[in-house]
Amino acid sequence: MIIVYATLAALSAYIVGSIPTAYLVGKFAKRMDIRREGSGNVGATNVFRVIGVKWGFFVLACDIVKGLFVVTLLYYIWSLIFPPLTSIDRGLKIGMGFAAIAGHNWTIFLNFKGGKGIATSTGAFLGIIPGVVGLCAIVWGIVFLACRYVSLASIICGLSAPIFVFILHRHKSDLCPLLIPITLLALGIIYTHRSNIRRLIKGEEKKVRFSRKSQ
Repeated sequence: MIIVYATLAALSAYIVGSIPTAYLVGKFAKRMDIRREGSGNVGATNVFRVIGVKWGFFVLACDIVKGLFVVTLLYYIWSLIFPPLTSIDRGLKIGMGFAAIAGHNWTIFLNFKGGKGIATSTGAFLGIIPGVVGLCAIVWGIVFLACRYVSLASIICGLSAPIFVFILHRHKSDLCPLLIPITLLALGIIYTHRSNIRRLIKGEEKKVRFSRKSQ
């Protein structure tokens, strides 16, 4: 029975993660399909480029909240519905977090075409390992300010996550249960950014210019 409820919890997290914030903002703010503009990515970075700073930050915040919501409030709701789920607390939260990330990257509402999961990943693991997320955010900020490439900052941020997990949890019993999924997440970030990596190598990746249009 616990497997059934855990599966339902993960499915609900996937649906929440699937809410295509960038697409909805594009339709509301500019009457456009964000998938046909800029990079075609359904995420905050493309909104920054195509629509503007204000809406870009709005999408970024919403996508972070999606991840945080599923591992806190949504998890809490499911634990009230079926209390035995608390026996797999950390594992279920991680599973629900990954489900939300998968929903964002392959949203059921847009024929499984979504974003790249950085903001949703940040929110999900902010509710599980906030110390690691805080350090990763610092790395992201430093790299971004130095080069203005969101993709490169995101890739390096993702690669730094397993290192920070090891540093902060190396003497704790939860090292392996955390290190394995975080490493998989880092590999997933590299995979979803494979086109960006090719453009970075060719010198064709676009830097972020904080356009104020559409504000």
